[in-house]
This record gives sequence, C-alpha cells and structure tokens, in this order.
Amino acid sequence: MTNTLKIGLISISDRASNGVYQDAGLPALQEWFTQTLTSPWQCVTRLIPDEQTMIEATLIELADQEKCHLILTTGGTGPALRDVTPEATLAVAHKVLPGFGEQMRAVSLRYVPTAILSRQLGVTRGQSLILNLPGQPKAIKETLDGIFAAVPYCIDLIGGPYVETNPDVLTSFRPKSAQRQK
Repeated sequence: MTNTLKIGLISISDRASNGVYQDAGLPALQEWFTQTLTSPWQCVTRLIPDEQTMIEATLIELADQEKCHLILTTGGTGPALRDVTPEATLAVAHKVLPGFGEQMRAVSLRYVPTAILSRQLGVTRGQSLILNLPGQPKAIKETLDGIFAAVPYCIDLIGGPYVETNPDVLTSFRPKSAQRQK
C-alpha cells in the first residue's frame, strides 16, 4: 500500500467545460490541499459538463482505475434541472455516509440561508471516499474547513493511507486507538 494520498478532483460545470469561463473550483481545491495536508499527496483532475452518465463514468474511472482514495466533486448539487451530481454519485456508491451531507449543509447554513437547497453527499465506492462539494471557491473552503477533520480517519477505515494535516490550518481527528505515535 502506498503512503501517498491520491485525490481525484472533478469540477462539474457546463459553461466551464465548454470554455465559457475559467473554472475556479479545481484551483481552489488544489490550493486548499496544499495548505492543509502535510503527508504526501497527488491529484488527478477532470473538468466535465453536468451530464449524469459522464459524471458516473468519471467517478468510476477515478475510483476503480485511478485508485483515488478521496474524490471530490464541485458543482451540480442544487435543485436546478441540470444539477445531477448527487444522482450520479448515488448511482455509483457502495455505501452512503449521511453525516457528511448533513454536516456540509450545517456548515454552509452558517453563511447562507440557501444552503438548505444543497443536496451534497458523502459516499464510498470500494476504497474511495466521494464527497460532493459546492461550486464556489469560498464555499468550497468553508465546507472543507468544516468537514475535513473526519476525512483522514474515514480514509483509514476504508483502507487508504494515513493522512496528516497541518495543525495550524486544521486538526484531523482520530480515536486514540487509531493515532500513530510520532
């Protein structure tokens, strides 16, 4: 087993994938991980339109072929007709982790009342944790700041590498029995 965390990052946007505007989600995610993680990591990125079959295929590719331990989607979680990220995520999921979606909405509600419209999810597919994040860089950071403390232990539990964070940015939580001695 490798000790490098492999992260799949998927920005889901019709307009950005068609070149109408520059995607801001992927750079925001990469910047957040650069500041937060102290253990080795690498990422695989995809920019795709809001098409359920394409989202499903990309999630399967990153989980099954690329063997990403963590896969984050950004965008497509609202009630608009083209927002199908949660449907695609559920279609490929092996287990649903409802606490992630609940907490993501709770975090976002501190900032905007429209967070109740979000349909964000957390699921696993094999040894991959998949999380649906909002699309705006500010909301991505707020959400990750609010949920990521639980992510390293979840990755432990599904067979991934031991992930450590910069305590000046975010302290991850593990039960004492799961902590490594330094």
